Amino acid sequence: MESFKGKVVWITGASSGIGEALVHAFANLGAKVILTARREQELLRVRNEAKLTESDSLILPMDLYHTEDISQPMEKIKAKFGTIDILVCNAGVVQRFAVNDSPVAIDRQIMELNFFANTTLTKAVLPIMLGKKSGHIVVISSVLGKVALPKRSMYAASKHALHGFYDALRSEVYRDNIGVTIICPGYVKTNISVNALDASGKKYGKMDEGQENGISPGKCAKGIIRAISKNKDEVFIGGKEIRVILLKRFFPGLLNYILKRRSFPS
Repeated sequence: MESFKGKVVWITGASSGIGEALVHAFANLGAKVILTARREQELLRVRNEAKLTESDSLILPMDLYHTEDISQPMEKIKAKFGTIDILVCNAGVVQRFAVNDSPVAIDRQIMELNFFANTTLTKAVLPIMLGKKSGHIVVISSVLGKVALPKRSMYAASKHALHGFYDALRSEVYRDNIGVTIICPGYVKTNISVNALDASGKKYGKMDEGQENGISPGKCAKGIIRAISKNKDEVFIGGKEIRVILLKRFFPGLLNYILKRRSFPS
């Protein structure tokens, strides 16, 4: 496995779930970690539990719904570590409502966090990686980046958009020794459904059965680390639900038949 010792890794959505598990995983491998999310106290908790010190970590609270000015966070990173070796774009939000039920403002809110925040951070770190001819960009997509489900329309659209952007980026930067890996998790036992947005923009507040029975964030993080170390282009991580991608690829008519007749929580 690739050595991550001493590498500078920036993880968004680092205060819980997959992001928190990745902080622990990279810390255990000797990396220096930049932790980003909105809740500073939670970031401090994660750093302490991961046994990171102030010298090998940076708490960088950000509201990724608003990335209009990324220059100040970038200056803090450069002042602390001078470089970024790996960017993990993990922050995101899901939905639990039908297309006809939501105002456009909620749709834009989802796209802002799930797509534009990721691409904005990527474009901010890219000059650093191009300058030193090395680096790795990791984006956490979803199985829904390949297969759209009812009442997940804008979430699926945002994840599909990530694939288009990062597939193109990969072709542009591979000669500069920059890897681009897209991770497509299935069900992972996190609070992602609890924190999902309903049609009014409020939290859904319920743990879906899929998440309840999903793999652990730690197991997902191990799969992500393997994918990075092997410089994989795209990796699917999860349980039996991953088979829906095979249905989409080989039996799209059957999948559409199933989706039209299945009920989904909202």
